[in-house]
Amino acid sequence: MIPEEIKKLIGTSGAVQYYAVEKGAIRRFAEAVDDANPLFQDEEYARKSPYGGIIAPPGFFGWPQKQVRDSPLAVDIPPELEAAFEKAGYPLSLVLDGGMEYEFFLPVRAGDILSAVTTVRNLRERTGEGGSIIVSFLDTVYHNQAGELVAKQQLMFVRRSLNSPPPEAVHA
Repeated sequence: MIPEEIKKLIGTSGAVQYYAVEKGAIRRFAEAVDDANPLFQDEEYARKSPYGGIIAPPGFFGWPQKQVRDSPLAVDIPPELEAAFEKAGYPLSLVLDGGMEYEFFLPVRAGDILSAVTTVRNLRERTGEGGSIIVSFLDTVYHNQAGELVAKQQLMFVRRSLNSPPPEAVHA
């Protein structure tokens, strides 16, 4: 059973984070993911495109301007949720990335400053022979400096309980 102090945080949001989208960072990201699309790297080509300039590859939202908290997660979840997870025996050190999905509305452009807010959509508990896990469903919305919705991101994180046996013990 998900502890009440965790469950009551469904619907809460983390702090607003800001991301600067810089042309050089777009190019480096495109190179890192081996995407040779000239819209991400060739200034002249991109200028002649319907976008009028360099745009970012899908899923690249720039670099955080300031980390709100010292969190290894790529999003800022409400600190109360993190504290409740820790207290209930679901530490950050036992978090697995469960995947993400995107919905894109507008291109992210070089020079944009994006704001992002992450909200806890839902939490589900699963118990099996491997012990207890809580799956967190988080939604992040990104807006550009004009307040226009750029993208929505759905994230899933899986947390294993400290009271669960280690994976190798389950299959022994």
